[in-house]
Amino acid sequence: SSMRSEMRFFRLPVLSFLAVIVILAVAASQAARFLVVDQPEKSDAIVALAGETNARPARALELLRQGMAPHVFMDAETRSRIYDTQLIDIAQNYVNRLPEANRVSVCPIFGSSTFAEAHDVSRCLQSLGAHRVLIVTSDYHTRRALMIFRRRLPQYQFSIAGATDTAQFGEAWWTNREWAKVVFDESAKMLWWQTVDRWR
Repeated sequence: SSMRSEMRFFRLPVLSFLAVIVILAVAASQAARFLVVDQPEKSDAIVALAGETNARPARALELLRQGMAPHVFMDAETRSRIYDTQLIDIAQNYVNRLPEANRVSVCPIFGSSTFAEAHDVSRCLQSLGAHRVLIVTSDYHTRRALMIFRRRLPQYQFSIAGATDTAQFGEAWWTNREWAKVVFDESAKMLWWQTVDRWR
């Protein structure tokens, strides 16, 4: 009898430990999905955030062509260079060659974070008199970007669309080293935003 009660006493912590492991595993498996918000709404302007120069601009132009907004701002970092050419000049040359060039503008970004970028974006939006704004960024960056822009620029009504690049990110993040790095990095940035930056 005492042996049976000892076994029962031993089994409880083991079962609790296993339950915690299962819960953590399920939560971790959903981590990538949690980072993504893809809910574009019809707007006055589309803003493709800086930091990625392929999927984000392509998704912004796709949304422009679908009639989601009449104008696109392509954010370009003023401090970045590719060999001997400033990124902002490359962005402007790209825009000039577009069939929709008259509906696309380059927005100069002086800050080095999404938190700082919001301030620069506001300056560009004022030139258009926009109120409803559709942000386009990498899918894994959507939830944090939306939180930051809504907090920093409450005078605008924001929605967001994710640009997908399977070389960088996928929901089954544990199956790919690059995806895992992105999920851990973005989760750390999300934690920093929630605990530090949002209170500044």
